[in-house]
Amino acid sequence: MPTLVVATSNPGKLQEMQAYLTEPALAKWQLQLKPADLDVAETGTTFLENACLKAAQVAQALGEWAIADDSGLSVKALNGAPGLYSARYADTNEARIQRLLQELQGVDHRQAHFTCAIAIARPDGSIAFQTEGICPGEILDRPRGEGGFGYDPVFYVPEHQMTFAEMPPELKQSVSHRGIAFQAVAPWLKATSEEDR
Repeated sequence: MPTLVVATSNPGKLQEMQAYLTEPALAKWQLQLKPADLDVAETGTTFLENACLKAAQVAQALGEWAIADDSGLSVKALNGAPGLYSARYADTNEARIQRLLQELQGVDHRQAHFTCAIAIARPDGSIAFQTEGICPGEILDRPRGEGGFGYDPVFYVPEHQMTFAEMPPELKQSVSHRGIAFQAVAPWLKATSEEDR
């Protein structure tokens, strides 16, 4: 059974990825976390560059296939911020949302989008597959909903008239940036047989 190392030390991220890869045809891939002491500097200038960096370095260090994602929120009125710094915009989820709402005070046009970039690297570190999922929406002026994490309570998807935090998990899984990206990953993993590898 081939191993696919998830380039994170966060068990929550591993569970999240497993939820997208539940088809029986994908069961041959055994997902596991990277070792906590294997750090990768995210020095890329785009989400895709960071995902490729993480996948390549983890794969090369361990001699195993590796998958990495990098994602974040970009707000048009803030010239794309928080962008690559979405997770580092403040110390807690609550503080990140507060800072975002503060910076958007008095702003009428609140278009935003979430991006999720995913890269898969071969054991030698070369990139075998990369994709990007984008979910457009807008930023509300106050949080709504109890679910999700991060910026989910203020990220509103007009098409579904709900924030990510208000969506049932199945709906969020199919319409979110990560869900869209994984819709491309699953068929690729399925098609990548032992012989192809």
